[in-house]
Amino acid sequence: MIEIRPLWEVTADEIRALETGYASPARYVVRRDESPGRTTITLELVPLTEPFVKRWHASDDDMRVTRKALEQGLSFGAYKGEQLVGMAIGSARDWHRDLRVWHIGVAESQRRQGIGRLLIERLAEAARAAGLRAVVCETQSTNAPAIAFYRATGFELEGLDLSYYTNDDLSAGEVAILMKLKLPKG
Repeated sequence: MIEIRPLWEVTADEIRALETGYASPARYVVRRDESPGRTTITLELVPLTEPFVKRWHASDDDMRVTRKALEQGLSFGAYKGEQLVGMAIGSARDWHRDLRVWHIGVAESQRRQGIGRLLIERLAEAARAAGLRAVVCETQSTNAPAIAFYRATGFELEGLDLSYYTNDDLSAGEVAILMKLKLPKG
């Protein structure tokens, strides 16, 4: 049985085990067309002949942000017994009145069992209790499975940043997608 509890500490190794990267069978192609009177940005989901694979690991900077976020008490772990099998790490942003998700991940052996959904639900509950208006996350246009997951849990595509990772994201083909779960008042 899985138990969702507040998460106060996590190691770089635990993050690496839960947030390994992704393999995507499709990607969103982002196009920007500009003229003096109009700018149009389109996203088109395009299947790939070979999956797009991206792997990463928690850097020192990631760990600094993570430790600071954990201090707020708005992060949760999914536990099978005493083993951490999932995590959702978030922090409140006062100016925006939202909860920013920094990390979300589930152990590969535990995926497709609803753990990610449970973690999102707990984040939303915590955000509402803290008087926040939304839960916000960022993912990549190359990560179609994450976008589908966020949509299935109530998030909407709210925007994109065409130079979030580099000054050349659009031509590189990997653009930041901003997703938002708007919370009901009260």
